[in-house]
Amino acid sequence: MRIVTLQDYKRRMLRVLVHIQQHLDDPLALEELAGLACFSPCHFHRVFKGMVGESVKEHIRRLRLERAASHLKLSAAPVTHIALDAGYESHEGFTRSFRSAFGLSPSQFRLSNRRKIATAAPSGLHYRHGTAVRDFKTIRRGGTGMKVKIEHREPTRVAFMRHVGPYGEVGATWDRFLPVLGKEGLLGGDSLIIGICHDDPEVTPPDKIRYDACVTVDESFQPSGDIGVQVIPGGDYAVTTHFGPYHKLGETYTELLGQWLPRSGRELRSTPCFEVYLNDPQSTEPEDLLTDIYAPLVSKSRI
Repeated sequence: MRIVTLQDYKRRMLRVLVHIQQHLDDPLALEELAGLACFSPCHFHRVFKGMVGESVKEHIRRLRLERAASHLKLSAAPVTHIALDAGYESHEGFTRSFRSAFGLSPSQFRLSNRRKIATAAPSGLHYRHGTAVRDFKTIRRGGTGMKVKIEHREPTRVAFMRHVGPYGEVGATWDRFLPVLGKEGLLGGDSLIIGICHDDPEVTPPDKIRYDACVTVDESFQPSGDIGVQVIPGGDYAVTTHFGPYHKLGETYTELLGQWLPRSGRELRSTPCFEVYLNDPQSTEPEDLLTDIYAPLVSKSRI
């Protein structure tokens, strides 16, 4: 059995970082980048952010701004042309982003004595024309302190209702879903309340984000109307507990998949993570909420 090491993960991520540097003017689709790193698209963005320290979108935007700063200093191209090359549709939008990154407007930067074009970068990676990317700093914000257990689960049958839209609005779907199951006596006892987040809000448009509100059911339950049935795959899972508000779940995902995982010797399966909600948000203060996050792992025998 081959052990997957942190260096393996770094080599895979380096392929992505090199590709981004060399194709800054291309669309750089998530699926394409995930394929270069041999990750499923549903996990790639979290691994990237945890290892590199910024999201894919943030990384690309920062490199394009650094390239724009270089062009301002080394060329006489109009600011509007440089803004378009950086992916901005308007001079105003480019100026706002540039000022936020460099503290000066593009015109002021061009006329200043400032030579440094780099901005803050957790990974230490910056735009360098014609220079190959050879390494990057792996982020480590306490990932080794995260408590993670490996759990083998049997396939889990769930009733679910699909929510399409921002994650912050899933409460309305739960409000429709749970009363129906409650009337059938399917809540309480050993039932688990589960959420499956399919999409990354950093990449997916808000109106296309998919989330499944789920409750475990037995074989006697049959789908009806807006309520369907699916089976969450069995197998090995890395499990950690998130303490606090749901809107901060992304931080725990990032630490689990981008810091703990590359040092764990394990690989992810290409099925979604899921969340088990351990207390009731209606009667629990946000800081006291407990959520178990399950990340699907490839069996050790297949690594």
